[in-house]
Amino acid sequence: MSPAAHGPRPDYPDHVPHSRPLTDAEATAYLKRILTAKVYDVVEETPLDIAPTLSQRIGSTVLLKREDLQPVFSFKVRGAYNKLAHLTQEQRDRGVIAASAGNHAQGVALAARRLGCRAVIVMPTTSPSVKVEAVRARGAEVVLHGVSYTEASEHAESLAEQRGLTPVHPFDDPDVIAGQGTIGMEILRQHPGRLDAVFVAIGGGGLVSGIAAYVKAIRPEVKVIGVQTVDSDAMARSLEAGERVDLDTVGLFCDGTAVRRVGGETFRLAAALVDEVVRVDTDAVCAAIKDVFADTRAILEPSGALAVAGLKAYAARPGSEVGATFVAVASGANTDFDRLRFVSERAEIGEEREAIFAVTIPEERGSFRKLLATIGPGRAVTEFNYRIAAPDQAHVFVGLQVRGRDEARQIADAFASVGLPALDLSDDELAKLHVRHLVGGPSALAEDERLYRFEFPERPGALVRFLTAMRPDWNISLFHYRNHGSDVGRVLVGMQVPEQDRDAFARFLRELGYPATDETDNPAYRLFLR
Repeated sequence: MSPAAHGPRPDYPDHVPHSRPLTDAEATAYLKRILTAKVYDVVEETPLDIAPTLSQRIGSTVLLKREDLQPVFSFKVRGAYNKLAHLTQEQRDRGVIAASAGNHAQGVALAARRLGCRAVIVMPTTSPSVKVEAVRARGAEVVLHGVSYTEASEHAESLAEQRGLTPVHPFDDPDVIAGQGTIGMEILRQHPGRLDAVFVAIGGGGLVSGIAAYVKAIRPEVKVIGVQTVDSDAMARSLEAGERVDLDTVGLFCDGTAVRRVGGETFRLAAALVDEVVRVDTDAVCAAIKDVFADTRAILEPSGALAVAGLKAYAARPGSEVGATFVAVASGANTDFDRLRFVSERAEIGEEREAIFAVTIPEERGSFRKLLATIGPGRAVTEFNYRIAAPDQAHVFVGLQVRGRDEARQIADAFASVGLPALDLSDDELAKLHVRHLVGGPSALAEDERLYRFEFPERPGALVRFLTAMRPDWNISLFHYRNHGSDVGRVLVGMQVPEQDRDAFARFLRELGYPATDETDNPAYRLFLR
């Protein structure tokens, strides 16, 4: 993983100002291409919806251009159909071939079916299965090759020569660019009032080039701002260098924009028309997916939410204007369901609404109560991991809901002030990806341990009630809890209870009233935690 999760690297900024004039003839030619694009045989104009919750939070009006509602759940069908519609009959009769991570593939497959021609699609082996199956379902032949778009594209070029197929490039083609440019045409028609900026995800550059070509021709005062992830930022680096730059590797979380080298034509247009490029990290994209879901109940794919993440980063800059009007292109919604587990895990951190800490507490009675008292009754605990490991002190992995990084720093100071040193791990990739799932293990100090699964009421005070009801001479030797948004908290607790206290312990469970399951004889516990 690149330094993505820690934000932009200091050796290149998170936004890249850029401007170079385009000749009037070139601008007019693209405007004409967009106005005459043949996209509405297969697509309908998508809505421009307000995002009320996000708008209120950032203090400006946020409008979402809902390209996730297209027949293939992505804007890509516009450029693909426009390209195929402009081919000669002889070119279509030979069949077409395209390389794509998924969305362009679906667009080409749908366009080919509508126009009655054969389609071969080369997709990286890393493409989400939902995209691969969707392409096959539309009648295209799928060839899986390579781990990136670049490797798939090189293989597609080879197959095109071998089979005599007509290539359909996903972004570096004037007809494809013009097809995507119809989104800009719709935005300005749907919102003729104040518009400060349009935010657009960038992979190879076809979408941002097309939208910029139209918006800058009609309303040049409106900014067009590209958005990339810090680990797939070929366009940003190319604009900085003044020439196309090849990336050695690309991050694959936003697979739809994972491009090592941008197009020659898209680079030329972006250099002339795009105002700047904002870089964001994986956590910010996860938070943007959650934001869009909160306002629309739609689940965007990571690349589809990239523009929203960039908009939020832009609006959060010091001195940014309040009361502006922004459009973010919600460019796609083709994501594997299994990926949502990761998105959910990282969204709160990306929104700076969760902080995770390693807190050192003395291994003595009352330490947990002291820790909870410092956290306070009104702050929600999102995660709590502990395993007895040393005779004198313990390290607790705890997640807390916060209202930003400033509050996280205040909490760390509060821990330190009562003698509980704390390390803020909110930006630590190792902690977020791995350590949080590995806290625990066997312990030689866990004598007379009983292991129970509890269902705690998901409300403040449940843990305090549990600790208060326990006998003071019983020790907690293991504790694991993670908030998953349900009405009960599923908690694993190890307690050191002497044999002579078994009856008292049974009475404690009855009086506590929380549903509990004895897991002391569970083989998984015996293998990994005992």
